[in-house]
Amino acid sequence: MGDEELYLKRTMDIEGLDPHARPRYSLAQSARYVRISPATLRSWVMGRTYPTAGGSRYFEPLILRPVPDDPRLSFSNLVEAHVLRSLRARHEVPMSAVRTALDYAESELEIERLLLSDELRTAAGTVFLERLDQLIDLGRSGQIVLKELLQAHLQRIERDIEGAPMRLFPVIGPRGLAGPKIVGIDPRVSFGRPYIVGKGVRTSTIVERLDAGESREDLTADYRLDDAEIEEAILYERAA
Repeated sequence: MGDEELYLKRTMDIEGLDPHARPRYSLAQSARYVRISPATLRSWVMGRTYPTAGGSRYFEPLILRPVPDDPRLSFSNLVEAHVLRSLRARHEVPMSAVRTALDYAESELEIERLLLSDELRTAAGTVFLERLDQLIDLGRSGQIVLKELLQAHLQRIERDIEGAPMRLFPVIGPRGLAGPKIVGIDPRVSFGRPYIVGKGVRTSTIVERLDAGESREDLTADYRLDDAEIEEAILYERAA
């Protein structure tokens, strides 16, 4: 098979994927959207080597890209990174412990890709956190804190009737987890870029026009935005 045929086959394979699973975000974009350092996200996506007494070993990635030879991440990958973020908000939970706990939950509960599953809110989430506690000795208080952070992150994921993630409300620095759900990321809207929910305009467009000297009144007239929406767009873009 020639290079052109390989390219066409790869393009057809990607176009056949569900929009939520289609590769579309660079690692740098993904890290910016979910407020994680690029180095941390890279280790979650690409794995890492680590030293042992017997020499270097390789740890498999926690997040699997939809197309192995395509470096871009999907919307589903963004959701997984968003959920993993909850484990680093208070505790620097080792990636190896997370991998072991996920494998345990998968084998015990038969749930693939637990980080995407709405069952993290139920018994599956409890099993996952209990396994983490056994691995790194969080203690009861640490387990409670992680559960609260995990649930807060899960509340910023909008799901369809089958429980699959369909929209993500990223965490905006100054607002935190309790911030309003105004800025969203949805692979079906604005080519998957952060946008104002209900209006469809990208946050980057709003800030670019303001920086170019246009007034808020101009934006309100063009996009029917209110002050709160404009403020959230600015905070989201500038927090990056």
